[in-house]
Amino acid sequence: MAHESPNPIRFGILCCAEIARKVSRAISLAPNAVLVAVGSRNLDKARRFIADNGLDAGSVRPVGSYEAVLDDPAVEAVYIPLPTSLHVTWAVAAAEKGKHVLLEKPTALCVAELDRILEACASNGVQFMDSTMWMHHPRTAKMREILSDPIRFGQLKMIHSIFTFAGDEDFLQNDIRVKPDLDSLGALGDAGWYCIRSTLWAAGFELPKTVIAQRGPVKNEAGIILSCGATLLWDDGKVATLNCSFLAHLTMEVSAMGTRGTLHLTDFVIPYEESSAAFTFASDSAFTELVTGWQPLPSKHVITTDLPQEALMVQEFSRLVQGIKDSSSKPDTKWPTISRKTQLVIDAVKASIERDFEPVDI
Repeated sequence: MAHESPNPIRFGILCCAEIARKVSRAISLAPNAVLVAVGSRNLDKARRFIADNGLDAGSVRPVGSYEAVLDDPAVEAVYIPLPTSLHVTWAVAAAEKGKHVLLEKPTALCVAELDRILEACASNGVQFMDSTMWMHHPRTAKMREILSDPIRFGQLKMIHSIFTFAGDEDFLQNDIRVKPDLDSLGALGDAGWYCIRSTLWAAGFELPKTVIAQRGPVKNEAGIILSCGATLLWDDGKVATLNCSFLAHLTMEVSAMGTRGTLHLTDFVIPYEESSAAFTFASDSAFTELVTGWQPLPSKHVITTDLPQEALMVQEFSRLVQGIKDSSSKPDTKWPTISRKTQLVIDAVKASIERDFEPVDI
């Protein structure tokens, strides 16, 4: 694809994880980004990744180690989809080499690890962003407008978020997300990250005061969470519930209830379709006279986009990097702050599970 920017941000990818296929396409679609290197510990694997994903072998180099990608002066930014247990090592190494860091979620195994990553990025003047793609869809901005409207939505009172998918036998036995040495947060880190992010987003990124894990989480033989839930409580009476699972049918729901309106969407992580996404909103709803229906009915809002949300993410990340390169701006602190708040709540849910479902204060 022709790049609109005369100086697109040059990306390297560390590892050929499945999600890297999607993000390599996103980099090619973003008008201000270009992929120049794919790194793997196995050079043939990097070559295969380039061929299998239709990348330009003339401009995208296969590299036989992660270190070599970070040492490459042509690489300005890296996307890191490595297992969570390796994030702190490689994200810190990238920052210390002056590479801007787009990091797959969950960002780390705990907030102490994430703090090491964020400190390395800050002290080396590089941009950090996690790859929560739905944050960058234009639908998300449109929903924020409604949630911020005191007349139509009122005061936020309740949030419910669900992200589940049914992993097959191979997934439940072999995927990195069920392995204690690779991704020990399991479903809480993988699917729960999205639930917690959506909850914080709806609450204007105000952290809850207290987190209580639901009883009865499901774990595998290695002790990795396959399914769990939690309740989040704020000092002003707001309450949120969330559920995440590798054991139930694909579901991605968020509901936000205010004093005057309710916002609902059923495909928040990955929209049903790439080019358009919808949500429903009901305001001042009541029953009909004989209580046989509702009036007014919820309205449906459809938001279209030319670029998929992952390409919009790459575009925004690259825009921030370009500002730093031009010396016109410092690294944006919004994204590290949001990541850290999400990780704090993950830590609190995990702690509540480990402490026999006691309330954990943040």
